[in-house]
Amino acid sequence: MADHTANKMAKLACDALLEKKAEDIKIINIEKVSVLADYFIIASGTNHKQVQAMADNVEEVLGKAGFPPKQIEGYRTANWVLLDYGDVIVHVFDTENRLFYDLERIWRDGKDISIEELNEKTGE
Repeated sequence: MADHTANKMAKLACDALLEKKAEDIKIINIEKVSVLADYFIIASGTNHKQVQAMADNVEEVLGKAGFPPKQIEGYRTANWVLLDYGDVIVHVFDTENRLFYDLERIWRDGKDISIEELNEKTGE
């Protein structure tokens, strides 16, 4: 089961995405199907500026909580920004690329988690 730190990071990331009007946020618990991370968080923005604003907000919110990213990829083009926090990997897509890469299908063996379930895991 994902540890408290991973749960907290995932919740903070989701809150940061919601602040910037992210669309269709999916939280996938992949800890039983991969050693990559505990959670994949996938969200969409309607244009490149929104995708960058969402990624910026995730980085700022998690950074203030003491979780610097290990790696960020794709920020400049903002088609698909990947923010790697170790136990939590955040994928921020524009709508077209999200449909094209279809990570939800690729990681369908993971368990979908609702934001409400994540809140329960963090005690909020």
